[in-house]
This record gives sequence, C-alpha cells and structure tokens, in this order.
Amino acid sequence: MEDQFAKTAIIFIDLINDFQFDGGEKLRSHTEEILPNLIKLRHVAREYQLPVIYVNDHYGLWQTDAHSIVKHCTNEMNNHMIEQIKPTANDFFFIKPQHSAFFQTPLKSLLDELGKTTLILAGIAGDICVLFTAKDAYMHKFAMHIPKNCMASEEKNGNDYALYLMESVMKAKITPI
Repeated sequence: MEDQFAKTAIIFIDLINDFQFDGGEKLRSHTEEILPNLIKLRHVAREYQLPVIYVNDHYGLWQTDAHSIVKHCTNEMNNHMIEQIKPTANDFFFIKPQHSAFFQTPLKSLLDELGKTTLILAGIAGDICVLFTAKDAYMHKFAMHIPKNCMASEEKNGNDYALYLMESVMKAKITPI
C-alpha cells in the first residue's frame, strides 16, 4: 500500500477561509459537511507520511505565514472548523494571488523537488479554486485523485459539474475518501 503513495502529495486549497463574502454562508455550511472527510484525509497523510501542502488565498496579507492567515480568518462561525484542519508545523503553506494553487506560487517547484507526480486535491471552492488547480495540474502532467467528499462549493450542482469536468477532461480519479 505504501508504494502506491510514494509519489503522492496532498494539496489543501483555501481551507483557511473567513467565509465573509456573498455566498460565504453557503460555502461555510457545505465545508462543514465535508470536514470529517478532510480530517480523515489528514490521518491518511500522517499514516503514509505524505506531504501536506496548503495553498491559500492571501486576504491582502502578502507578507504572511500560516499562523497569520489562521488568525486573520478565524471568527465565531468557523473557529471550530479551522482548529481541526489548520496547518501543522510539518505542513507546507503558500499563499496564492488568484484561483489556481499553481499560479505564481512555488508549488510546482516544491512538487518537483519532492519527486511527487500524483496529487490528491481537496478544498474549497470546488467549482473555482480546486477546478483551476486541477486544470493546471493536468497541464503539468500530474496524475490526480479528487476525493469527491473532500471538496465543497457554494452550490452543490456547481460542485458536481466541477467534479465531472475534472474526471472527463482532466482525467482525475474521482472517488470518496
């Protein structure tokens, strides 16, 4: 079983989120639904010693680290979620300027350095940032697995359509965790 994960990394996209925007309440609610699965995915990462890479919106905090983003985003409505899924000292953490985790970040360089060719993508919003990341991963010739129960969007039909595109166009393996 360990050999199947030898070249695998987990990418968590935009999980540290303040949900303070139009549609944020829906996205927060849908994120809460997938939280147990995200936690399970973290356990898989620990069990198989997979690198976990968080790539997150920057919230205007360009000179920042994971702790600052967590502090900035935590509020009364999301504290219980962030506490359970925030990066640990062993995780990698990058901020991104736009939708894709690859766009103007060192993600591709890190994955090359680590010798990773397969990505497990998880996070929010599935129909925007996860989808754009999957598109770029496909263009960089990474194999992908997207656990469908580890991705959330504001609208469930948008999430389902993004999963369809990732599977049919980007050749991602779509299964539950």
